[in-house]
Amino acid sequence: MLSRDPAGLRIRIFNFSLKLLTCLLYIVRVMLDNPGGIQPQCVDCQLNKTTYSTDINWELIFWVDRKVHVWAIQVIVALISFLEAMLLTYLSYKGNIWEQMFQVSFLLEMINTVPFIITIFWPPLRNIFIPVFLNCWLAKCALENMINDLHRAIQRTHSAMFNQVLILICTLLCLVFTGTCGIQHLERAGKNLSLFNSLYFCIVTFSTVGYGDVTPQIWPSQLLVVIMICVALVVLPLQFEELMYLWMERQKSGGNYSRHRAQTEKHVVLCVSSLKIDLLMDFLNEFYAHPRLQDYYVVILCPTEMDIQVRRVLQIPLWSQRVIYLQGSVLKDQDLMRAKMDDAESCFILSSRNEVDRTAADHQTILRAWAVKDFAPNCPLYVQILKPENKFHVKFADHVVCEEEFKYAMLALNCVCPATSTLVTLLVHTSRGQEGQQSPEQWQRMYGRCSGNEVYHIRLSDSKFFGEYDSKSFTYASFHAHKKYGVCLIGVKREDNKSILLNPGPRHIMAVSDTCYYINITKEENSAFIFKQEEKHKRKGLSPGGLYDAPSRLPVHSIIASMGTVAMDLQNTNPPDSGSSKLALPTENGAGSRRPSIAPVLEIADSAAILPCDLLSDQSEDEATQSDDEGSSTCEYVKGYPPNSPYIGSSPTLCHLLPQKAPFCCLRLDKGCRHNSFEDAKAYGFKNKLIIVSAETAGNGLYNFIVPLRAYYRPRKELNPIVLLLDNPPDNHFLEAICCFPMVYFMAGTIDNLDNLLQCGIIYADNLVVVDKESTMSAEEDYMADAKTIVNVQTMFRLFPSLSIITELTHPSNMRFMQFRAKDCYSLALSKLEKKERDKGSNLAFMFRLPFAAGRVFSISMLDTLLYQSFVKDYMIPIARLLLGLDTTPGSGYLCAMKVTEEDLWIRTYGRLFQKLCSSSAEIPIGMYRTESHMFSSSESQISINVEECEDTKDRRESWKEKGSHRNSTGSDQSEHPLLRKKSMQWARRLSRKNTKPPSRAERIPQQRINLYRRSERQELSELVKNRMKHLGLPTTGYDEMNDHQNTLSYVLINPSPDTRLELNDIVYLIRSDPLAHVPDEPVARQSGVRMRQELGMETRDETQL
Repeated sequence: MLSRDPAGLRIRIFNFSLKLLTCLLYIVRVMLDNPGGIQPQCVDCQLNKTTYSTDINWELIFWVDRKVHVWAIQVIVALISFLEAMLLTYLSYKGNIWEQMFQVSFLLEMINTVPFIITIFWPPLRNIFIPVFLNCWLAKCALENMINDLHRAIQRTHSAMFNQVLILICTLLCLVFTGTCGIQHLERAGKNLSLFNSLYFCIVTFSTVGYGDVTPQIWPSQLLVVIMICVALVVLPLQFEELMYLWMERQKSGGNYSRHRAQTEKHVVLCVSSLKIDLLMDFLNEFYAHPRLQDYYVVILCPTEMDIQVRRVLQIPLWSQRVIYLQGSVLKDQDLMRAKMDDAESCFILSSRNEVDRTAADHQTILRAWAVKDFAPNCPLYVQILKPENKFHVKFADHVVCEEEFKYAMLALNCVCPATSTLVTLLVHTSRGQEGQQSPEQWQRMYGRCSGNEVYHIRLSDSKFFGEYDSKSFTYASFHAHKKYGVCLIGVKREDNKSILLNPGPRHIMAVSDTCYYINITKEENSAFIFKQEEKHKRKGLSPGGLYDAPSRLPVHSIIASMGTVAMDLQNTNPPDSGSSKLALPTENGAGSRRPSIAPVLEIADSAAILPCDLLSDQSEDEATQSDDEGSSTCEYVKGYPPNSPYIGSSPTLCHLLPQKAPFCCLRLDKGCRHNSFEDAKAYGFKNKLIIVSAETAGNGLYNFIVPLRAYYRPRKELNPIVLLLDNPPDNHFLEAICCFPMVYFMAGTIDNLDNLLQCGIIYADNLVVVDKESTMSAEEDYMADAKTIVNVQTMFRLFPSLSIITELTHPSNMRFMQFRAKDCYSLALSKLEKKERDKGSNLAFMFRLPFAAGRVFSISMLDTLLYQSFVKDYMIPIARLLLGLDTTPGSGYLCAMKVTEEDLWIRTYGRLFQKLCSSSAEIPIGMYRTESHMFSSSESQISINVEECEDTKDRRESWKEKGSHRNSTGSDQSEHPLLRKKSMQWARRLSRKNTKPPSRAERIPQQRINLYRRSERQELSELVKNRMKHLGLPTTGYDEMNDHQNTLSYVLINPSPDTRLELNDIVYLIRSDPLAHVPDEPVARQSGVRMRQELGMETRDETQL
């Protein structure tokens, strides 16, 4: 009752003060005590000063010299204490009086108060000794109760650690005070120690030092020392044990992030259900890669105990001072208070993608986001969600990344724009572009340097890159900024519009208030030295063109830009030739003796000049302008918005659609129905190659794979049939969503079944996308989750060497097993290079793995950095969604690709290509995808080949190949030069050779026999495939067993330097302006979309799966 009363705290404080006063009065009495006044005779002592008589003067022990005023005060305090004790005993009486009377606290009260009350009525007892110093133990109990009541009064939870430390300190003080006062009093009959000497003796004794200069001389004081030591040996270990237990528990839970630190320092909170070392290092490396975040602290809130590897990493001094781990739940306000969520700069909530039930993982993420929003409504939220149908529950968050949306859209674009996954991954990773710069391989140096490009933003009025292009067209600003500074302007945002527009086209006029988004190695604020050089030349009266005459005095980008454009012939611009190639859209001289010219990029768009070259002729085939040869195959398609979205929150995208939805039976590829009798891909007679997607279930994310491949800006004649190879048949909700798209089919089967692969038309496919399966994401050993996928893909890699296989893995580190070659010295050299880059602290150490560089492998965890970067660059998620086609903003462009053919090589350099595209079709190139021929050593052969012999045979084959193909070569690939290739192989040998043994007899087998062995093995695999096709009744004419594209390496160059030479079969990434942005709305097209919605039935909206 007393503890719950608001007055209880005041009573506790009064009681504690009263006990302290009694102890203080005892010390005053000791200081005023005069033992001689009681016993004037000295104790007989022997001549030896170190020994004393064993006779004890008991009168000095039982009687003291107590002054009258001290006695009066002690009596008053004793009366108050006695009355308080009796009152509390009466109030707490529960029917057992003996239990109350024999409590230790009650007995101590009686011992220290009743004798004083007796002395009032019997004056001769006023000088009797009363052990008032024992009140220190009552003061200790009163202090504990007072602390508990204090926390109840201020409505704050107290720390068990604080209470235990307080109890331990109070216990030590009470032991020392009791021992000091007891020994001092007993030694009045012996050596007559002072109070200070007694304190000194107790401290030396309890600290186990024991100098021996001060010791008790009589047996009562010695007995007291023994008793005190025994009590200490019992009480203190128990207290220390409890303290250590609480300390260990606190270490597990992480303690608290103090309010003072939260108010004086900046911190972010990372909320995860389980913390793995890979996720932690990705977050820390990306978060602290930004200079302005170096002073931030990271508070991790996780419900599980800290992993051993995580604990080891967090003990590193680099992280131990900046990362705080708290074990707790986001759903508990107490744990959110410990993390000081209301003072945090932001909160990152990540989902557990390794869960088998990803829907349950999303539900946990949603509850965490709701809990944080409820507790700290002003804290910015960065949420990662797994499934798109759960995204609308967290729409209130500042930034949301839906994993399946990004994953499927990226995998879809990989089929039409090779290595889009690598392009986006490199863009969203922070890098300085220093990877691979020490390598002798030219492609690694160029690839590593270009990987340092990132997306930055700046206001036009604050920019020197783009400030001079005020009132100029966007295309003009993009080209000239790239020409002068090597930066690639890709987008813009108006001050009065929240939407970012990628390549809004030449009709967009730049304004001072515009925000520019550009790709560059570093942001403009770190490139001030460029402008100092330029201004210095301007002061001397030099024209901008004069800057190009002194490349040695200019920054690298300016030199590169000038070399790429100085030879351009801008005269005699004639109308385009009707027989020119697809890239030769603008002007080309009629005389074959002169070099073709490139038209200049206009400051203000000329509608008459731009529209004919807007490439709309290919994308507007639906407006009744189709040619006769296309009419038969494409007239059945219309453009409109898909009427059935499988989930809430999907962005509407204008797509190619069927005029009437297809029956569900017609979507089954391998079974005929009453509408058609086709039972295999060959029977359909597709004109374009297939795209096969292997997935476990038909989740709603697959919808985002189909939409980018059926978007309205894809030419109809280039639409690829899509076959979904599903382990489990899809439900009707999913079929309802995809039945309106043309050439989309499904089939039940798995990739580890050769018959299923052949039935779905794998021999007619260009791309096979293998999606990570949810059921394999959780394994006893984490990194074994990808084992089945890797082995199955390796099998297909051997059976169908010409097939482009795009694989999604759970763990990025497993990509080294893709297209594995056990005895390839070049792959071994790349492995050692990866280890070196990792030791240097690179965040992109895996980038030199050939499958990743070529865009053949992808892990969704690579895109975690997209969410982390959004803390500094809040525009990264919208730009990534626009690039991938997840969002379609009116007036914003889209990502596409263009292949460089022999007719396009007259352009020569990337800088001239930039001008060509800007002046003709208003397209902005952002990078290239280059493929080079490369001879790898035998991986299929079981014969061991020494590294030196591998080098010699490769040199001979490369030199022969160089002589044979030199006449047909139109590019200038320096990496194909025999000398450079020889140096590359020497580098590979140097990195891979360690303690090599002398070649055995088996290793000296001639290369011809090795090739014969490989050929026989490949023929055996070919016969296996053909036999299965015959068994299934499939024609074998489409299978070409010798079509091997494995001896190539491909890589992505983001924003390469303008003087980069174009090579045959280079694929250029383009951001093409929106074809419908400046075209008047045609009622026919709009009405067709509305009519189709009505025909397909809007009542299916009610069946949308939530």
